[in-house]
Amino acid sequence: MSLVALSELLGATVRDATGTVRGRVREIAVAPQDHPTRVAFLIVKTSDGERMLPLDSLKAAGASVRASTDSSLWDAYVPSDGVLLLKRDLLDQQIIDVHGRKVVRVNDVDLESTPINSHLLLNVVSVDVGARGAIRRLSKGVVPWFTLRALLEKIPPRVIPWQYVDLLETDPARRVKLKIAYKGLAQMHPADIADIVEDLAPAEREAVFETIDEEVAAETLEELDPDVKVAIVESLDKDRAADIVEEMDPDAAADLLGELREEHSGEILKEMEPEERQEVTQLLEFGEHTAAGRMTTEFIAVAETGLVDDAIEALKAFEGSREAVATIYLTGSGLQLTGAVPLVKIAISSPAAQLSPLSEPYVACAADTPQDEVAALFDKYNLITLAVVDAHGRLAGIITADDVITMLRHQ
Repeated sequence: MSLVALSELLGATVRDATGTVRGRVREIAVAPQDHPTRVAFLIVKTSDGERMLPLDSLKAAGASVRASTDSSLWDAYVPSDGVLLLKRDLLDQQIIDVHGRKVVRVNDVDLESTPINSHLLLNVVSVDVGARGAIRRLSKGVVPWFTLRALLEKIPPRVIPWQYVDLLETDPARRVKLKIAYKGLAQMHPADIADIVEDLAPAEREAVFETIDEEVAAETLEELDPDVKVAIVESLDKDRAADIVEEMDPDAAADLLGELREEHSGEILKEMEPEERQEVTQLLEFGEHTAAGRMTTEFIAVAETGLVDDAIEALKAFEGSREAVATIYLTGSGLQLTGAVPLVKIAISSPAAQLSPLSEPYVACAADTPQDEVAALFDKYNLITLAVVDAHGRLAGIITADDVITMLRHQ
């Protein structure tokens, strides 16, 4: 096995089985639907037009290319959206470096050349995003190859293994044909995804949010700059936008829809499921800069007469955010707030223990409390969650510490 650079292959002379020069390499194609990394064929510019040199006819590949068949046996090249062309689609293009958690530009592509019986297999193994790839391309045809090799050996490589690369493709049809699913990106922390998305062009941002899982998309939206967040949602189809908004925490969803044009937010609300739509609609009625405007209606509340086992069952059924489970709230008659039990006490107590004796003094605020006072309460009492009650003392929602951090960050 040996490595060969894409820039080395491009423009290389191609000789057939007789040793006659038949043309030059113009492109190298990968068909992801057949194999995610293997080169399917070389596109050779000949006197008879562009031809496809299949890999099973490739004997040597480097500064020159040697085929085991005559060019008359090579099929004419027909463009296809289902083929990844390494020069067109990668060189000088932006890609997502999943491992490094950033957007980078490709300077060259490394291919692994492996002899198999009487021919070669070429596989994409990495992309070069450093000076080495750039110098190799700029010096080609200018500096003698042996001199260039000596120079390149002194430059440390900066490559990204192919498995850590997510391609950016704005055309939905091509994304499907090229099997671009942003799997690597979707496994990253939403805050890291947000940083990457903010470095992309609008069309590329839309492509990412059209493709990644709705839950991941929702968590990522909550991390984005408000202006970027609005722009992305407005660029999406209303059905897709509704699917993502449904996965957001109700308070975050309400904040987002409140920033959209009324007609656009109305269209998204119509596409949402009734339960999620009702929660978000209720929050939209509150002032944005009040406790009610910052609260989420997803919390865990158990009757004050309940047992630890009841709280555990409520935890199992809860589908809200991780931050919201830090406190289990207790309610009495008429759903009035009567207590709060930290999650840690639930974890170390017997399932048969009564919840009321485990309750600690709790802090609550009215729905119309200004957000700066909310922040002051979190600071004064070192809160993880803050209960929001209505005029009758009933638990209306909670505010979590991450909501306060987001609020302060955007002030």
